[in-house]
Amino acid sequence: MSDRVLERLVKSFMATDQPQYSFAWQGGEPTLMGVDFFRKVTALQKKYGQVGKVVTNGLQTNGTLITGEFAKHLADYHFLVGVSLDGPAVIHDTYRTYGDGRGSHADVIKGVNHLAENKVEFNILTLVSRSNVRKAGEVYRYLCDNGFYFQQYIECVEFDGSGKLMPYSISGEEWGDFLCEIFDLWIKGDTRRVSIRLFDSIVLKLVDGITNCCPMGTDCRQYFVVEHNGDIYTCDFFVQNDLRLGNVMEDSWQAFLGHHAYEAFGKRKRQWNRECELCEFLKFCAGDCPKHRYSKGLNPENISELCAGWKQFYSHSLKDFEKLANDIRRERAQAAQKNGVSSFEALVPAVPPGGVGRNDPCICGSGKKYKKCCGAVKK
Repeated sequence: MSDRVLERLVKSFMATDQPQYSFAWQGGEPTLMGVDFFRKVTALQKKYGQVGKVVTNGLQTNGTLITGEFAKHLADYHFLVGVSLDGPAVIHDTYRTYGDGRGSHADVIKGVNHLAENKVEFNILTLVSRSNVRKAGEVYRYLCDNGFYFQQYIECVEFDGSGKLMPYSISGEEWGDFLCEIFDLWIKGDTRRVSIRLFDSIVLKLVDGITNCCPMGTDCRQYFVVEHNGDIYTCDFFVQNDLRLGNVMEDSWQAFLGHHAYEAFGKRKRQWNRECELCEFLKFCAGDCPKHRYSKGLNPENISELCAGWKQFYSHSLKDFEKLANDIRRERAQAAQKNGVSSFEALVPAVPPGGVGRNDPCICGSGKKYKKCCGAVKK
């Protein structure tokens, strides 16, 4: 991305009216741009930032290029970093190799160590592929034994031109087996020690009725993708000509929001198969990511490739999740009683460091204005 495009991106985005400005840097491999690129990023955010507004940055990386200097800058500006690590070296190095065939695991660990030394907040992103789908327990124990307690497991589902799964991809049944094995290890005694993004999202849905991850939502309009040349797309899984919304150098964010292709793309999520309407787990999977429905053409009514796995997992785990949710509700009520506040006050999220305007959307995700929701508690 050129300096000109970068400045236009940051300047125009931060001129919009939002309580919080979130940037997620990924690729490809974003650290190939070098630490100086990210120094420009934060300098521009400071230059065009508004008083009282919050700016957040996320970085998704393979970790191999993270140096001490790089990590320090990430720490100074509170980046949240996601590092790709698929398990111990024998697993990770199956697919994550350099051009000369060398495995990258050792360099990833060096990068992670730099992050830890500089107190950068990071989590581990584990791609569940042919290399590790039958080794769930081994992967989970490896991550926990190394102190990696913030984990996200990402299903590898890619199709060839004929709609068949690529050789490194996993099936729905395998995904279900993997999740069930991870869950059984986690539920035994790690629910308050290990954060697994999917599991956290399920608990949040049960306890507070909030959906906080894209696949569980009913509308795919979650963010914009900005390519290196400033082109804007609807989703990083669908960077294709018919879903190009414009270019940041020429068009406004309001125009992108109102683009007919963006609206139509968002509505696809709810155009699930009729069988989904009869499924008891629809409120959790929402038909799954459209990317997993397109093995037989671009029809959102196709059943997800992972459907059988999701059903297996929720059938296996939901009763325990509901019990955990009840435990959390009871603990909150007890904490509220002990502190002399209402149970509602006990649920109010912390206000971001930059503060929240009274007319801004509430930080709890209710959709109400802050003054009419969590902000009303302080009156």
